[in-house]
Amino acid sequence: MGVVLDWEPRAAALADEVVHPSSPWHGAVAATPRHLLVPRWWRYLADEGGMALRVGADDPARWLNAAYSNRTLVTRVGSAHADAAGPDDHPEGLPTSSSTLPALVLSMFEHALITDTTEVLCVTGSGYGTALLARRLGDQQVTSVDVDPYLVRAASGRLDALGLHPTLAVCDLTGPLPGRYDRIVSTVGLPGVPASWLAALRDGGRLVTNLAGTGLVVTADKAPDGSARGRVTWERAGFMATRSGDDYPPSPGTRRAWTDEGEEVGPGRYPVVHVAETWELLSAFALTTPGVQHGYRQDADGVRTAVMVHADGSWARATGRHGEPPTVHQAGPRRLWDVLDGIRHDWLSEGALPGYGAAVTITPDGRTVLSRGGWRVSVGRA
Repeated sequence: MGVVLDWEPRAAALADEVVHPSSPWHGAVAATPRHLLVPRWWRYLADEGGMALRVGADDPARWLNAAYSNRTLVTRVGSAHADAAGPDDHPEGLPTSSSTLPALVLSMFEHALITDTTEVLCVTGSGYGTALLARRLGDQQVTSVDVDPYLVRAASGRLDALGLHPTLAVCDLTGPLPGRYDRIVSTVGLPGVPASWLAALRDGGRLVTNLAGTGLVVTADKAPDGSARGRVTWERAGFMATRSGDDYPPSPGTRRAWTDEGEEVGPGRYPVVHVAETWELLSAFALTTPGVQHGYRQDADGVRTAVMVHADGSWARATGRHGEPPTVHQAGPRRLWDVLDGIRHDWLSEGALPGYGAAVTITPDGRTVLSRGGWRVSVGRA
């Protein structure tokens, strides 16, 4: 790339930050030049209200600071990859690929209970997680897949330049997988565990994934009868959802929810909260009412407003001050804020929400069932 950087001390410091020195992952983090896997990225600028391109070679100090910090670097927004962008590009939409913050990648690997002989399937993205696996396990034990052909090509070339040659393939993670594995680790969110995962997982093998739209991480081990059983971890973690095309399907948008009067207007039971940043509440709500888009803002006078929109035409808006019951506007076939208030009532009544720590059973046909006490919910294939 024409730029030689003193990255090793930064990588060693990152390793010290994200894993214990005795961890088998410490050496892999310290030996992996993350900056070479993320030469360009998108940075959200709050002052300008949009995405701006960052080119590592233009500012080597900033490049090193970004690459060896424990944070996610967004590399693709909508269909716009930073590698092909110019300084005047400011894409809008949702992030569709990134280099996930290293501590979270390692946490997913640790949940997978990977040993030195494990054969692993992972998600490609920038190639950083793939590089860590290949550093520790060797090329022959690592397969990395992504639905995006460009991401696979780019990661393959960059990994080759690092002397790493795992198997990479273009593959929809929700469909048939290209082999059989001891571990499947997904750093994207899925609506449920696909049946193809159980077909590709060896008996006794383990899968680890996030459930899309929630902060829940599922771990499960394959049983001899072809099912898998495990738990939702107590860790809070969110990933961008898997996609099958170049971008996510168009979202319904939240504009009308901010301005319309609503078919029903009345008081809410509980104060306004930012649902998308409240892990337990977000997870419980998404399990019962998936596909809801959230928005939130607080004005200079301290008045909070939260909105929810679903593709079926349902929407809600709640406005109120901190700690006070809000005024709620709702419309469409479902009353979304009433659903949220019901969940919050259960939370207060029981002292906890049931998602974290729930037992998980995954049937061979791809139905994921979470249960805890008398609570039970199915996600994925009906």
